[in-house]
Amino acid sequence: MTEQLPQPQAEVQALTRLAGDEFVGAVDGIAAIHRAISDRVFAAVRLGVGPAADPVKVVHDAITDGVYAVVGGTGFVVGEVASAVQVPGVTAPSRTVWGAGVLAALQGLIGDTLEDEAPILASPMTFRVDGAPVPPEQLAAHVAVPTTRLVVQLHGLVETEHAWRLGGRPTYGDRLEDDLGYTPILVRYNTGLHISENAAQLSALLARLVAAWPLPVHEICLLGHSMGGLVARGACHLADEADEAWVRAVRQVVCLGSPHLGAPLEQLAHYAAAAFDLLPETRPLGKLLRRRSAGIRDLRQGSLVDEDWRDLDTDALRARAVREVPLIAGVEHYFVTATVTRSPQHPLGRVIGDGLVLTGSGSGRGRTRRIGFDGVNGLHVPAANHFSLLNHDAVYEALHSWLTSTPRRAARVDTLWP
Repeated sequence: MTEQLPQPQAEVQALTRLAGDEFVGAVDGIAAIHRAISDRVFAAVRLGVGPAADPVKVVHDAITDGVYAVVGGTGFVVGEVASAVQVPGVTAPSRTVWGAGVLAALQGLIGDTLEDEAPILASPMTFRVDGAPVPPEQLAAHVAVPTTRLVVQLHGLVETEHAWRLGGRPTYGDRLEDDLGYTPILVRYNTGLHISENAAQLSALLARLVAAWPLPVHEICLLGHSMGGLVARGACHLADEADEAWVRAVRQVVCLGSPHLGAPLEQLAHYAAAAFDLLPETRPLGKLLRRRSAGIRDLRQGSLVDEDWRDLDTDALRARAVREVPLIAGVEHYFVTATVTRSPQHPLGRVIGDGLVLTGSGSGRGRTRRIGFDGVNGLHVPAANHFSLLNHDAVYEALHSWLTSTPRRAARVDTLWP
C-alpha cells in the first residue's frame, strides 16, 4: 500500500513531474520538425547527387536523434528527481493566489488530460473560502451572517475565484452583500473539462448547498464571467430538466462576456490544427493544437450539453450544429458585452470585440442563431476588454439595478445588435 503524501507535497511533486514530461514532449516535437525538414532537404539533394547522399543522411539522422534523445532523457530525469525532493513547510500551490493561477492555466489548457495523468492537479468543482475548498454542508459556518439570497460567482477559462478581485477591489459579491444583503458564494472549477461536465458538477453542488443552508433560500443569482456564464446556463438546463429544487430559487442568470455563439480564437485554432496536419514539417504543431482541452473546444460553438461531443469526432472540420439550449422560463437572463473601442460599431470593435468574444456572441445574437436574451436585459461597456468585466463599476451599477428590479437608465443596448 503506497503512502499518501500531504496535499502540498503531492501538488508540488505532480507539478514538477508534469514540467519534466512537458519538456520531453517539447523536445520530441522539435525533433519531429527537424526530421521532417531534413528529410525534405536530403530528398532534394538526392535528386542532384543520387545515392551518394544516403550515407550522409544516415550519419545526420543518427547524430541528431542521439542529441534529442539525450536532451529529452535529461529533462525526464530532472523531472523525476525534482518530483521526489521533499519540500518541508511549503503551502499547497492550490491554496495560494499565484499557485492557483498556475494550476488554473494548466487546467484550462489540458485539464481533461490531467484528470487521468495527474488528478491531484485537476481538482473537482468546489466552493472556496480564502482559497481553501469548503464542502457545501459546511459553507454556512464560514459566512458571518447567512441570508436567504445567494450570489454565486463562476469564473472563466484559465481563471480562479481570485480573478473577481481585479485591481485588488471588492468583488461584485462583496458589494452586493453590503448593499443588498446577498451572501456571496465563490466557486473554483477545472475549466479544461467539458462545459456540460462542469454544469453537472455545479448543479450537484448547488443542490447540496441549498439542502444544507440554515435558512430557506429564496433567491439565487448566478453570475458567470466568460465560460462561467455558459456553465451557469448549462447547470440551470440540467436542473430544470431534472426538476431539481435549487433551480426554482434562481431569479437571475448574468453572463459577462460569455461566448454563447462561440469564440473566434477557438474557431481559428480548430482550422489551424487541420492546416498544420497537411505538411510533415508542421504536423507536430497540429498535434500540439489538438491537445487543447475539452473546455476550450466547447467554446467553438458554445456547446452546453453532452450530445454536442459524446461519441463525436470533435476534430472534424465540419462538425454538426450544436444543440440550442433554451433559457429557462421564469428566470431573468442578462448579458454584458464589451469592445476595446468606444463604439461597438467601430470596424475594429466589430472584428475583435472585447479581445476574446465578439459582441454578437456575447449577446447571443448571430445571423443564424439566437439565444433569446431580451435586448433591454443587456449592457455594453465601451473601451473595455474581456477581463475588465470581472470588476467594473458600470457592470456593478447594472447588477445592482437588475437585482433590485429597477429600470436601467441606459436601456438602449437592444439598438446595438440586429
